[in-house]
Amino acid sequence: MADKGTILIVEARFYEAIADDLARGARAALDAAGFASERLPVTGVFEIPAAIRLAMASDRPYVGYLAIGCVIRGETDHYDHICREASRALMTITTEHGAALGFGVLTCETRAQAEERADPAGRDKGAEAAHACLRMIELQQHFSVPATPGKEPS
Repeated sequence: MADKGTILIVEARFYEAIADDLARGARAALDAAGFASERLPVTGVFEIPAAIRLAMASDRPYVGYLAIGCVIRGETDHYDHICREASRALMTITTEHGAALGFGVLTCETRAQAEERADPAGRDKGAEAAHACLRMIELQQHFSVPATPGKEPS
């Protein structure tokens, strides 16, 4: 039973089956570690950082965040822009705002690559992202940093 807190899983739904597999792997890892999780869908990877910042500014007591989704290279440079900007914004959330965040955004050349990486019976990148988030929560506790850094007390 989860009682260590709730982790928000913000998931890009553009590739729904891939997002579902990533979430399945992540939730299994979080459940095993005693954490609850809440899934929040957004349209695509580009929207993930803004959704996490909105959650951080809310009154909801999340102890960590998972960013999951997938970008698959297409015929234009759209892939490069989305990958670069979403990654940069998520890094800012961790370094400037101190959030415990697991990065589970797949950036793949093909759908087959993404499916294998997302599959809980395959590479299970959802669980990997969850473990990264859990480690960052441990580090926050080690350094006595609040779970929702940057939030002013009420």
